Amino acid sequence: MQALQWTIAFPERVRHSLVIASAPNLTAQNMAFNEVARQAIITDPEFHEGDYYNHGVVPRRGLRIARMLGHITYLSDDAMGAKFGRKLKDTIKYSFDVEFEMESYLRYQGDKFAGEFDANTYLRMTRALDYFDPALAFGGNLSAALAHVKAKFLVVSFTSDWRFSPERSREIVKALLDNELPVKYAEVTAAHGHDAFLMPDPHYHNILRAYLQKVKV
Repeated sequence: MQALQWTIAFPERVRHSLVIASAPNLTAQNMAFNEVARQAIITDPEFHEGDYYNHGVVPRRGLRIARMLGHITYLSDDAMGAKFGRKLKDTIKYSFDVEFEMESYLRYQGDKFAGEFDANTYLRMTRALDYFDPALAFGGNLSAALAHVKAKFLVVSFTSDWRFSPERSREIVKALLDNELPVKYAEVTAAHGHDAFLMPDPHYHNILRAYLQKVKV
């Protein structure tokens, strides 16, 4: 989204933009995920209305839940099934402790995130995502919002990315084509969900390499 915004805000300074696993704005479902994550942080007793450092604490529990929720949305069902399925850590104990591998993984991700990321930063980043909508000032017309852009584009989406689906990337492509801007589009078949853009996928990397090799310094 930043890559797209920079082409709008600085048309004379951006010559190439790679817009990967993105969207022209968030869907209502995406905004809902963000709100649940924010509420997990804000309602943590250690949040103290954002002044937690002066209290010598951090809203670790809220951050853990926010990260666990977010991480679920970054993966596809197939990816989670292939990696964890219904594998047990040990034997069924009929408790609310960690019994499945998936639970262990989510708690690990939550603990790691809570020890590294600032809660106020998380709140503001997700809110910035909610607000991002370059077409808003143009009556919802994304083509009009991109009318003064001068960059060349590579837009990449992933088939299993249900949070930022290929359909959303194609909205960007259509708006660029409406303005007769140079754009290449690739829809990569991948099983990892939104996280696919972080994976060492040879096909995906070859697409990036082919585009970047044609960029003139």
